[in-house]
Amino acid sequence: MPLPSRVAVAVALLAATACETVPVTGRSQLILLPESAEVQMGVSAYREVLSKGRVSGDPVLHTQVTNVGRRIAAATGKDYQWEFKVLEDKQANAFCLPGGKVAVYTGILPLTHDDAGLAAVLGHEVSHAIARHGAERVSQALLVQSTLAATQLALSRNDPRMVQAVTSLLGAGAAVGVLLPWSRAQESEADHLGLIYMAKAGYHPQAARDLWVRMAQAERGQGRPPEFLSTHPAPETRIRQIEAWIPEALQHYQPR
Repeated sequence: MPLPSRVAVAVALLAATACETVPVTGRSQLILLPESAEVQMGVSAYREVLSKGRVSGDPVLHTQVTNVGRRIAAATGKDYQWEFKVLEDKQANAFCLPGGKVAVYTGILPLTHDDAGLAAVLGHEVSHAIARHGAERVSQALLVQSTLAATQLALSRNDPRMVQAVTSLLGAGAAVGVLLPWSRAQESEADHLGLIYMAKAGYHPQAARDLWVRMAQAERGQGRPPEFLSTHPAPETRIRQIEAWIPEALQHYQPR
């Protein structure tokens, strides 16, 4: 069997034995990375971020983020070793690394407004970890690299310049046609899961829609790339999707 065919067969076998299912949405996904390895990577990355950043000493902010975060974490039903930190930084951002390692930057707090807005942010970020989006992206990148390697092998007898040109075109096509849509799909999925988890935690899902309206207003004039070249959905797309998911989320909502 030619080597390119062997590569294709190996990739197919891996794909056939590494299928997972995302909670809530039920989407099938390909994950080649063991969860234990993914969690360890998340813990290591979290420690590095904390060592380079400045953890806020404000006890009020720490208490707010921890309390809201624990309610969201409990709603997921995932038994991670959850950690929540507030980092002093002007960027309007937050993240949750594999294993439940969460950080919220102070720059996003003026946009969250209250606990419900913060729950929308944390619900979204936590959902990335619950859905194992990090491991899925690693797996997707491995598949793309394997495909490009097989193409290079198949063309190895041709002009090296042609091989390089074809591989570069395939790489660009993979980024725009495969990897970026996957990334946008994961962001949308995190919005969807996040709505369910915040509702289960006792926060009204309408707060998520209101948050992203404020985020869209704050981003105006920043020169966002076209949606098909972006890792995230356009704000208008995001808001429209959230509005469509709110009735589903309300079925899980019980105010506290």
